Amino acid sequence: MDNIHPRVLIVEDDEYVRLHFERSIHKHNQLSLCGSVGCYRDALEHIKAAPDVMLVDLGLPDGNGADLIRHLKDSFPQSEAIVITVFADEFRVIEAIRAGATGYLLKDSMPDDIGDLIIEMLAGDAPISSSIARFILNALKPLQATVPESLENDLLSPRELEVLQLVSRGFKREEIAALMDLSAHTIVSHIRHIYQKLEVHSRNEAVFEACQLGLIKLNE
Repeated sequence: MDNIHPRVLIVEDDEYVRLHFERSIHKHNQLSLCGSVGCYRDALEHIKAAPDVMLVDLGLPDGNGADLIRHLKDSFPQSEAIVITVFADEFRVIEAIRAGATGYLLKDSMPDDIGDLIIEMLAGDAPISSSIARFILNALKPLQATVPESLENDLLSPRELEVLQLVSRGFKREEIAALMDLSAHTIVSHIRHIYQKLEVHSRNEAVFEACQLGLIKLNE
């Protein structure tokens, strides 16, 4: 992010959870809180200020959090969104990822310090609850298809496909660098190129789109 202190917007209708997130953000000098709201309408106003990160619940009293993610990414493509919700059903998960969510956490498994998680995400991680990760893998398997080699060559290079396959298996950029005997900087560069070629903004989106195109297989 370009800001010295990434700005975080909290969108959560549960006041207790919202205050918990606020305290966690305030604990970290690297982060700043630019808004904390409990409804869709107020969130739309705060998104105009271009937050770097939005923590968002999906089940808001006056709207769908996935629509907020879509609005954020359309307005500010470099901004990140982390879903924190009780919903673990297929429709909600896939909808949020396709909207552009970088992370998807269930409230019963969220970390004590959400600020730490945000900082890790900004460094390149894609926070996601383990049960949701397994669900996504299973949900995407039927989408696999055989794609002509020419399409693979035109879209992603063999090295980019290898990086994306490791990303889809949950490896962090440092782990991918070690496995491929490359620098972390090179891996970041490959991931950036993958995003550009697939026209996505997050790791989850990249994996989803690549599976739809048949470029990677998650059951390998």
